[in-house]
Amino acid sequence: MRANYKMQRLYLADDLSPEAEVETTREQAHYLAHVMRMREGGQVLLFNGRDGEWLAQIGALSKKSARLFVREQTRLQTPQPDLLYCFAPLKQGRLDYLVQKAVEMGAGDLQPVVTQHTQVPKLGLPRLQANVIEAAEQCGVLSIPAVHEPIKLDRLVADWEEDRRLVFCDEDASTNDPLEALLALRDARLGLLVGPEGGFSEAERKMLRALPFVVPIPLGPRILRADTAAVAALALIQAAAGDWRDMVTA
Repeated sequence: MRANYKMQRLYLADDLSPEAEVETTREQAHYLAHVMRMREGGQVLLFNGRDGEWLAQIGALSKKSARLFVREQTRLQTPQPDLLYCFAPLKQGRLDYLVQKAVEMGAGDLQPVVTQHTQVPKLGLPRLQANVIEAAEQCGVLSIPAVHEPIKLDRLVADWEEDRRLVFCDEDASTNDPLEALLALRDARLGLLVGPEGGFSEAERKMLRALPFVVPIPLGPRILRADTAAVAALALIQAAAGDWRDMVTA
């Protein structure tokens, strides 16, 4: 069943089932009452990343919370995407954009990676998680990507799963065409690695190219900002070897 984009969607951590009663946070109650101008008796859609999507009715609305009565399931829970998205943290505004687009594009896990040229010394995971939830609410996503603690690049590749290929956006690739490499990965489990504003260092590129599970790809003839490169790479992967192809052939 397709998502209903005309109704307000809210993420709640509570279990969802028929006739369940749940409460929103203060911030969500304020949003419903003062931004969306909703009142008691109004209807919203709820999801928690586990139990699918449910229609709920507002039973009471106060400054502290809104009490919601769960009525019926509108969509079954979707499987968690298996695409592991690894990225060097960017400056705050671009990082917010990058995380939101990764959720929209079907990433299943978000793994911040510290590289030689990473310019963000500290990463606010609560803000990243809030961006994940906001993107899921707005775009009808039911499976919430996990946000992991940052790790260094050498640790990422040292602990890499043997049966997963790592697509590496390589600005020094000898060709401008990424499709040949990606089409060969149609049946593989995939991860994507996108570098920071300053790109990967020469030592990092050399190390990555030497690893048997790494697949370098170019992103065309133009220089892209890191956040633009991330969206472009995600689109290429999903179209050539990911779930966009599954939807087209279904």
